[in-house]
Amino acid sequence: MRSVRTLLPRTTRGRRVLQVALACGLLAALGAPANAESRDIGRDTLPANDGWAAADGGTTGGSSADDAHVFTVRNRAELVRALDGGSATPKIIKVAGTIDANTDDSGKRLDCEDYATDGYGLKKYLAAYDPRTWGAAKPSGPQEEARQASAAAQASRVELTVGSNTTIVGLGDSAVLKGASLQVRDADNVIVRNLELRDAYDCFPVWQPNTGGLGDWKTAYDTLWLRGATHVWIDHVTASDKGHPDEDEPTYFGRNYLRHDGLLDITNASDLVTVSWSRFADHDKAMLIGNGDTATGDRGKLRVTLHHNEFASVVQRAPRVRFGQVHVYNNRYVVPADAHDYRYSLGVSTESAVYAENNAFTTPGHIEVADLVKSWNGTALHQSGTLFNGFPVDLLAIYNAYNSGSERDLTAGVGWTPALHGTVDGAAKADRDVARGAGAGRVR
Repeated sequence: MRSVRTLLPRTTRGRRVLQVALACGLLAALGAPANAESRDIGRDTLPANDGWAAADGGTTGGSSADDAHVFTVRNRAELVRALDGGSATPKIIKVAGTIDANTDDSGKRLDCEDYATDGYGLKKYLAAYDPRTWGAAKPSGPQEEARQASAAAQASRVELTVGSNTTIVGLGDSAVLKGASLQVRDADNVIVRNLELRDAYDCFPVWQPNTGGLGDWKTAYDTLWLRGATHVWIDHVTASDKGHPDEDEPTYFGRNYLRHDGLLDITNASDLVTVSWSRFADHDKAMLIGNGDTATGDRGKLRVTLHHNEFASVVQRAPRVRFGQVHVYNNRYVVPADAHDYRYSLGVSTESAVYAENNAFTTPGHIEVADLVKSWNGTALHQSGTLFNGFPVDLLAIYNAYNSGSERDLTAGVGWTPALHGTVDGAAKADRDVARGAGAGRVR
C-alpha cells in the first residue's frame, strides 16, 4: 500500500481537502487500514449512573495507572506478568491478538494429554466409576485422585487472577483470550472490555452420581468468575464455547460429557456489577448470580445491572438469580430455530428480586412465553415491556397462568425500583441496537 505521503495532493487546496477527510475518519477510503480503537479505551471509566457498578464511588478500573503499569500483552506469559499475581496496583492490560492460556512458559500449546498425570485415563475413569458397578457413592480411589492431580495441573495454567484497580481491554476488533478462566476474587474496581473470551475447556470433568437424581458431569471453569468482587464493569465482551461446543461432546453414563461451566458467574457476595453491550452465545449455563440457596451472606449483595446484552443460543441461566437485586433491561434473547434443549432464560430463585423491563425474545414456534421463566423457591418477578417474537406480552401473567397449580405464583412486587440506569428504550429498538452493537470489537 502507498504511504500517506504519496497520497497527499500537490495543491494547497487539495491538501486541505485531505486534512478534512482525515479528521472525519475517512482515511480508510484511501486504502489505509481502519483503527477500531480511535481512542485509548484503557483509560475509560464507567459512566455515571450506568447501573449498579456506578454506585458508591463508581468503577474506574486501572484508569489511574502510571505509564510503567500499562502493558500490551500478546501471549500467556506476558499476561501473567502484567496481572502481577492479582495485585491491587492500578494497571491497564491491553490484549493484542489471540492469547491461549493452554500453553507452557515457552508458548508451546498444551493439550489434555499434557496435563494428565498419575496414570489418569478417561477409559479407566469410566470403568472405575460406572454406576452399574460403582453405585451412587462419590468417586474415590486411584483414578479420582489421578483426575484431581491432572485437573490441578491444568488449573495452574488456565486460572488467571485479576486484582483490584485493573482494566483489561482488547486492542482493535479481534482480541481473544482462549481457554482461560479469568477470576476476580475478593477484588474491587475492575473493568473488562472489548475482549472475546472463548472456550474455557475443562479436560477433567468429575462424575457426580447424585446430582439431579441421575448423576451428572461437573466442570471446573467459568470463563469469567466474580467471587467476592465489587465494583466491576464488563462491557462489549463476547463469551462462548467457540471451538468445543458441549453439544458435540459424547454421552457417558447417560449424561452429556460437559466441558464448560458458566460464561459469567457472579457469586460469593459479589456486589455492584454492571454488564453491558456484551454477547453470550452457544452455551448451556450462561450466567449464575448467587451460588446457593443457603448462602445467606449474599443478602444485601449481588446487586447487578444487565443491559444491552445478547443471549444467543443459550440453554439456561440468562441469568439465574438468588438473593440479588438484578436489573435486566434492553437485552436481546435469540433461541435458534433448531434448538432442541432450551430450558429457560430468566431463573427466579431464593429471595431474588429481578426487575426486568423492555427485553426482546425471538424463539422458534415450539417455545412458548411461559417457557422463558423458571422458578425455584422464587416469589417475585417484575416485568414490563416484554416483546415476544415481535408482540408485546405480559410475561408474569402468562407464566402464572401456565404454571397455576404446579408452582407458586410469582408476584410483581420485588421491593425495589432501579434508579441507576441510562435511557430505557422500547424493546424493539433495543433489539435492533443490540444486534448491531453488542459484543467485542464494537466499542464506539
